Amino acid sequence: MATAPDHQADFRQEARDWLATNFPPALRGHDNAISALEGPNEPTPDEERWRVAIGERGWGVPTWPAAYGGGGLDRAEARVLADEMARAGAWNPIGGMGVMMFGPTLLEYGSEEQKREHIPAIARGEVRWCQGYSEPGAGSDLAALQCFAEDRGDHYLVNGQKTWTSGGQWADKCFALVRTDRTRKHEGISFLLIDMDAPGVEVKPIRLISGSSPFCETFFTDVKVPKGNLVGREGEGWTIGKRLLQHERSSLSGGGSAGRMLAGKPLSQVAKAYRGTDAAGRLADADLRARIVRHEMDTRAFMLTLRRAALEAKGNGGPSAATSIMKNVGARITQDRAELAIEAMGMAGLGWEGEGFDDAELQQTRTWLWGKAVSIYGGSSEIQNNVIAKRILGMLDHQ
Repeated sequence: MATAPDHQADFRQEARDWLATNFPPALRGHDNAISALEGPNEPTPDEERWRVAIGERGWGVPTWPAAYGGGGLDRAEARVLADEMARAGAWNPIGGMGVMMFGPTLLEYGSEEQKREHIPAIARGEVRWCQGYSEPGAGSDLAALQCFAEDRGDHYLVNGQKTWTSGGQWADKCFALVRTDRTRKHEGISFLLIDMDAPGVEVKPIRLISGSSPFCETFFTDVKVPKGNLVGREGEGWTIGKRLLQHERSSLSGGGSAGRMLAGKPLSQVAKAYRGTDAAGRLADADLRARIVRHEMDTRAFMLTLRRAALEAKGNGGPSAATSIMKNVGARITQDRAELAIEAMGMAGLGWEGEGFDDAELQQTRTWLWGKAVSIYGGSSEIQNNVIAKRILGMLDHQ
């Protein structure tokens, strides 16, 4: 049901007044350091106060049910809140994988006890979650995973390895796909919640070509996991896991790492600074100018499509297979932007360290290298193409 205009006006004033009282002016326009996955990022006192305030109000996850610590807002109210936060220069400090992926999935598949145990802490930004999906022998063919959870009566005993565990070295808990039946492939997979500080859990960060280490190898050796940490029933993990991947791909399309990479100074400004302008004030390189214009048009169309898809997803009960299209397009646009920026900057965009480069130039090099992973993590572009072919275009494999 649509919110009445007079109610929207009242809610807008309520949100505006609340933000004026609770959002620290010193944080206006700052990056969201609290929910970032790329490092521990200890919050400043202002950031911590802001997280606590918005967490207690539930507006960090505005449309989640109020019964579990969410804001309980309808879509119209959530849009009003987003407008007012943008107006105030406020950003949402509640994020990470708990919000992007696990929380929405648990709201759909979790037991009442599990929702009350885990959702409020996610809504308040108090717990970090990581994802235990890929394994050294189970990447593109995720269903080939072998990490095994042995039934020991009142608990499972988990042994195995996961890789590309984003933020694993900083996470409190892990949602993982594990095998509970070795005789069946897809039907033998279950969805289990594991404490990262449990005895037998070990993480080893993986250093990337960008110089950062946001991913880990994670090892489980005789890790005891209570039966109450099983989401759904044994053998339902593949169904639950696929749903979670739709939420992940929806976030990665524009609101996650790719979205942050598309933010910042407009590409046209970067190019003008390094390539100069003609008599009309345009970028002097006509060919590069045309390609940047096409890129900016694609980016604008993509962001509008994301907005429409997000609204449709809320009306239809969640994201669909169309998230695979969004993920692929978002990856291409993100990588195109990085390539164009490097081309525009020339040698200044290829610095790694030392004199002769400023901080922004060094960061651009790392952003360009980091962007190579965008078409791989969250399901590679090739896997997304398979999903699109089968679930959207109706194309089936024939022998």
